[in-house]
Amino acid sequence: MTVKRLFNLAAALMLAAGEMQAGDKLSLRDITRGEFRQEMMTEVYPMADGESYAQVSDDGKRIETFSFKTGKKTGVLFDAATARGAQIARVQGYIVSPDGRRLLIQTDTKPIYRRSFAATYYIYMIQNNKLEPLSDGGPQQAPVFSPDGNQIAFVRDNNIYLVKLLYDNAESQVTKDGKRNEVINGIPDWVYEEEFSTNSSMVFSADSRQIVWIRYDETAVPQYAMQLFKGKSPEMEQFRDYPGEYAYKYPVPGMQNSKVRVMSFDIKSHQTRTIDLPLDADGYIPRIMATSDPEKIAIFTLNRHQDDLKIYMANPLSTVAKLIIEDKIDKYVKEETFENVQITDKHILLPSERDGYNHLYLYNLNGQLMRQIVTDRYEVKDVCGIDDATGDAYFVANPKGATDRQVMVARQNGKIETLSQRAGVNNAIFSRNYKFFINIWSDLDNPTQYILCQNNGKVMQTLIDNQALKQKLARYDLGKKELFQFTTSEGVVLNGWMVKPVDFTPSKQYPVIMYQYGGPGNQQVLNQWGIGMNGNGAILEQYLCQQGYICVCVDNRGTGGRGAEFEKCTYMRLGELESRDQVETAIWLGQQPYVDKARIGIWGWSYGGWNTLMSMSEGRPVFAAGVAIAPPTNWRFYDTIYTERYMRTPQENPKGYDEVNAIARAYQLHGALLICHGLADDNVHYQNTAEYVEALVQADKDFRQLVYTNRNHSIFGGNTRNHLFRQAINHFNAVLK
Repeated sequence: MTVKRLFNLAAALMLAAGEMQAGDKLSLRDITRGEFRQEMMTEVYPMADGESYAQVSDDGKRIETFSFKTGKKTGVLFDAATARGAQIARVQGYIVSPDGRRLLIQTDTKPIYRRSFAATYYIYMIQNNKLEPLSDGGPQQAPVFSPDGNQIAFVRDNNIYLVKLLYDNAESQVTKDGKRNEVINGIPDWVYEEEFSTNSSMVFSADSRQIVWIRYDETAVPQYAMQLFKGKSPEMEQFRDYPGEYAYKYPVPGMQNSKVRVMSFDIKSHQTRTIDLPLDADGYIPRIMATSDPEKIAIFTLNRHQDDLKIYMANPLSTVAKLIIEDKIDKYVKEETFENVQITDKHILLPSERDGYNHLYLYNLNGQLMRQIVTDRYEVKDVCGIDDATGDAYFVANPKGATDRQVMVARQNGKIETLSQRAGVNNAIFSRNYKFFINIWSDLDNPTQYILCQNNGKVMQTLIDNQALKQKLARYDLGKKELFQFTTSEGVVLNGWMVKPVDFTPSKQYPVIMYQYGGPGNQQVLNQWGIGMNGNGAILEQYLCQQGYICVCVDNRGTGGRGAEFEKCTYMRLGELESRDQVETAIWLGQQPYVDKARIGIWGWSYGGWNTLMSMSEGRPVFAAGVAIAPPTNWRFYDTIYTERYMRTPQENPKGYDEVNAIARAYQLHGALLICHGLADDNVHYQNTAEYVEALVQADKDFRQLVYTNRNHSIFGGNTRNHLFRQAINHFNAVLK
């Protein structure tokens, strides 16, 4: 063999090896259509036997049961193919009756706002395999089983209806004063739903004899109207020739909220009563919850400043309400309090920041404090429940630092144990008797795993490992993800993550795109798979890295996981410290030898869009480009509950509103800006962008704007998300590359 032939063969082998080693390139369209989504367990319901859980099958045709011990299928609760009576195409949700004899099957779901929806429900009798409509009068909202399983209450057109299952599903109307944009019974108004994280405001008493609900009178609440067009995906034919309008009640800071009160209805006597609840004229009722005592309905109230939480036990028959717990918190009570409070047959488990960290406090049903759960300087992030039989309380906390979360148990004797096995972000779904749990775990490098465990943490079975996704991703050129910390010039230590290109060279200078959210209590910097603008293992950031960028995210002051002092330091002046920290991040990055400080961009969505605008106009010109998606631009335009929680009212805090906002800073904007907004955004109204870009025009600032027809705050539908991200990336490429 000649030397030349040897050289050619070696070159060919090297080329072939290079081709085998070179990974595939990501496609933006594949990312936005969900090609890299992980497998997840959804609609998991722990059954009353404590040994099993239910779940909808992958094809949506069945509700199946599985063993908490083995993870193996143990039975089928419902099968659309074999059920007698009514026919449905797909199960979109389900509710199990308290006695386990019936199911409510959810179909034909139509979203309303973030959490609310109307659907057509069917009653399924497990024993005789019979399926029949809950009601023939139109779609229903927020159905609730009575504790004895023999009645169902639901809401239609702002009124409550009752179906008696033992009387041939006889339907009666409980309230008649409900009217759109005036009175709502049993479900929350827009601002309660959005900011207190709930879509239901109705319960039965423990003896199934009373329906208790919150009534919202929003007659005096100012109205906001959005223009709607025919559009596409979906098309609205009714607006083909002339645009339409969607108007709803939306209170902005300092304005009138709904007037709320708690009502009860005696099913036997048909008598409606008003609970005698001590409530400020402008106070809130974030939740009502049933207890095991028919004479006790727990009612949670907040003052308008949201720093004084009271829990009352109300008798729905006598209407007397007795204060049992009061929790006064510095600055404000966190929204997560209401999502995480637990009421059992014997206990109330209440999250509270009264000692400066979110810890748990255990009370009996009379409001007597029994003990504090967790006293160390770390935060409880989620509450799994308390076992009344043992006194053991199960929760998720971050004892290893703000970026990790562990499943934990606090024994009745005060001993605290960590049940999860690995660093990263852990969560849990417990069996009803707390003998087992599904550990939901991921970290930066591993997609979510669902692992069956005993309540001492011993692993029994892996249900989902997402190895197929991991193997799929291994074919692509993906950069390294890493956590880091740095200290700002003000001495503040901030947490961040960074994604570098797969061929990262330390001697080369790269452009950087900073993603952030930065809002109160939020965390984007976690040791978990679901990081990044599009989640899924920072897959969009990996795409940007393939375009030659380094991607960075830093949690500024005001974010969660580090105690009340760090989180609440932004109080009364939202956006000031947050944007300062993002600017400090850009300055620190610019000092790294591998970063080109002249080519740093920033982007974010919602509060992250606000933070983008505030950071680009902070005064120090560190950002060459930015993209703000659906941003608030002045807190005077946002809703009462969220805004006043952190800012109080404009009447009380005019400087906080008027000095610290993007519109006031428009003349300081530095860098090439793209601003994107959906015209039908019911959350952050297009008004925010309209007023902001007018300020930019008058300040003679150049910018680009994209408006998405009929899109809400999520800006999706058809090709919309793909288009949005492509425009954002094109914008960065035009400026930073």
